[in-house]
Amino acid sequence: MQILDTDHIELYVGDARVAAEQLCASYGFHVYGQGGPETGLAGQRSVLLGQRDIRILLTSGLSSGHRASRYVAQHGDGIAVVAFGCTDAEATFAEAVAAGATPVEAPRRIAHGGASVVVAEVSGFGDVTHRLVQRDGEAQFLPGLLDTSMAPEGPDAGDLLHTIDHAAVCLPAGELDTAVAYYQRAFGFEMIFQEYIEVGDQGMQSKVVQSPSGGVTFTLIQPDISRRAGQIDDFLAWHEGAGVQHVAFSTHDIVAAVQALSARGVEFAQTPGSYYDMLSARLGDVDVPVDELRPLGILVDRDHWGQMYQIFAKSTHIRRTYFNELIDRHGARTFGTSNIPALYAAKERELAAVRDITHSEGNAL
Repeated sequence: MQILDTDHIELYVGDARVAAEQLCASYGFHVYGQGGPETGLAGQRSVLLGQRDIRILLTSGLSSGHRASRYVAQHGDGIAVVAFGCTDAEATFAEAVAAGATPVEAPRRIAHGGASVVVAEVSGFGDVTHRLVQRDGEAQFLPGLLDTSMAPEGPDAGDLLHTIDHAAVCLPAGELDTAVAYYQRAFGFEMIFQEYIEVGDQGMQSKVVQSPSGGVTFTLIQPDISRRAGQIDDFLAWHEGAGVQHVAFSTHDIVAAVQALSARGVEFAQTPGSYYDMLSARLGDVDVPVDELRPLGILVDRDHWGQMYQIFAKSTHIRRTYFNELIDRHGARTFGTSNIPALYAAKERELAAVRDITHSEGNAL
């Protein structure tokens, strides 16, 4: 098998059209297609968004029995499918199932003119599945989605977001090693990074798996239940199980991207000034001037191959579970040992007040 990249992600949401409007307005995505029962998508309505090489499919069920409706009822809006682009979807499906993946949808080929697309689906983690997509010729995105020229209103974001760099996955305690082994066995992924993360008196274990092509990367995280409960425990409780905590979009100019998205209303996690006071002593010279990073809260780190710049957006999810990240890689291939704790410390500051309110409401019931 050869898994090429993240072909697309699919979010199950309460209202696909409203979710699409929000992503277009805040992140500058464009509407590439729409579909519903009238186009052959039985029981659902879907909107396809894109920007550069990023594709996001938003799907709402039109009845309580639809898969998307059941997902939203349990988890709230969230990523339900991470699709892998493949050279041979049928072979990838067969090998994954033989290695222990649960089949969800058998391979089917849809031809149109001189092009065709093969799709299949297998289990992933929690209620998240993996769609296997093989495109031959100028195949349309997926059957049932009509092309549209609709563009978002408001100021142009400049298409500053390029690809899906990685997805971070929260897992219940004790499931991390099993998940790593599953992706190695079923999809041929390799573990490329691991770290124990401490944020105050919280702890979490993280391992990163990646396809041999480098096109698909998952950061898998489980809480250390011997330490004080924290944001990973919160995610698992509020999301009601394992799921995608955030997706990182790559950009080639993170300063311009943060400025442009901030102007569109996106709020980003804050970083204390002391982080930048110690930056030169820790990293030496960096490619982006510290004076540009400091007012925006952008973090910088390095690995053996280069530097990386990262920032978390604040969650707009009603449960405060899912959120987005921006990452700008200057040669870096993995993750630095300082950015991850700093990113999660920033997220902890954001969630602390929400946790206190949630716990107070729970005690009052």
